[in-house]
Amino acid sequence: MTQKSDVRLVEELHQARDKMYSELGKTIIGQREIIKHILITLLCQGHALVIGVPGLAKTLLIKTVAQILDLKFSRIQFTPDLMPSDITGTEILEEDHVSGKREFKFIRGPVFANILLADEINRTPPKTQAALLEAMQEHKVTAAGISYTLDEPFLVLATQNPIEQEGTYPLPEAQLDRFMFSLNITYPSREEEVDIVKTTTGTSPEHPQSIISRDEITSYQSLVRRVPVADNVVQFAVDLVAKTRPGDGTPQFINDWLDWGAGPRASQYLILGAKAKAILEGRPTPDISDVLVMVKPVLRHRIITNFNAEADGVSTDQVLDKLVEEIH
Repeated sequence: MTQKSDVRLVEELHQARDKMYSELGKTIIGQREIIKHILITLLCQGHALVIGVPGLAKTLLIKTVAQILDLKFSRIQFTPDLMPSDITGTEILEEDHVSGKREFKFIRGPVFANILLADEINRTPPKTQAALLEAMQEHKVTAAGISYTLDEPFLVLATQNPIEQEGTYPLPEAQLDRFMFSLNITYPSREEEVDIVKTTTGTSPEHPQSIISRDEITSYQSLVRRVPVADNVVQFAVDLVAKTRPGDGTPQFINDWLDWGAGPRASQYLILGAKAKAILEGRPTPDISDVLVMVKPVLRHRIITNFNAEADGVSTDQVLDKLVEEIH
């Protein structure tokens, strides 16, 4: 971060952030925290799971983010009969009208986008889920032995409905771990809901303008990797994650309430998220307070509570609150 160009990039990103919030405000009322975490996910080249009841404008929010970032947006509604080829694409037999020769042509699926909204990912069987998760991990799709590279940047935002569990296929822990964040969208405040009703029932709202180009996003993603982090901040993140793992040396409530703790990927994402948060706020390096903000979105889907926690009415967020209280 000693290069002048990096310092200038941090300043540019900080200024662009305020413009993005302003443009998003033309369509989206509130949800500032969720927006910030989606931008952090994009800067870190990660993916996010978005959990919230229907009607909280998840689709509109994600589509608007794509619009202001001038990125190609695609949406897949996951259903029990969705096939892997419905996501990745399929080969069709095509005939050349001139020569009469037939050959297979690959028709790209909706996964070939920059921002992909995977709506209700837990409503489709594991085989179809795996097709998307492979694309998330590899940033490419393979069909008939040929690999097709996905355009960069590539961000998957998958939604889950937290209340209708019948007929769902919950993601296994190993697949959940591929998501950088698990974000909970909550109901708006009374004031926000009043504004939402006024905005959506009146004249057509303003259309948000593009703020950042695709090339700029790529340069900001590279910048995140170059951000320096103090050793004590890295050690704090690693120690915090280690304390989620039941066993000797961990707090008693962790042993009482958790069956399983988070792996090393959680430590990586705590630091990456802290870096992105710092530069979004115009600071050259993160501190421990930035790591603490990342704790819930990074860890809530990586720790597994047991029967004791359920009997005590303790949620994963409450476990994490208690852990932060204990170590900080």
